[in-house]
Amino acid sequence: MAEAVGRHSERSQEPAGPTMALAFLNQSRSFDAARNAVRFVGHDGMFQVLFFIEVGALAKSDAALQRTEPSETKWLLSFDALRNSIQDVAHKAYSYRRRAFYTLTAADFR
Repeated sequence: MAEAVGRHSERSQEPAGPTMALAFLNQSRSFDAARNAVRFVGHDGMFQVLFFIEVGALAKSDAALQRTEPSETKWLLSFDALRNSIQDVAHKAYSYRRRAFYTLTAADFR
């Protein structure tokens, strides 16, 4: 799982060392049609950390979403319903290795 996390990152840094904890201070999220993913932001001290969760991961985790026609509104509502588990996976990805951004996929939610 760890290898797939953040596979679309433009730059990687060294494996995680002692740093401030990742926090999700802002509850906002948005749908990124170009990436077909929901975008959300974490913070490590004064640094923003971008995360994307592919809609395939949301669909896999939300049985109700699988039975309906997907839409931006439904993806965002699904994200809201799954926010705690999504943030848990984001924490795990961030603790493994620091990157410019992370793309969470269905494989990350096993």
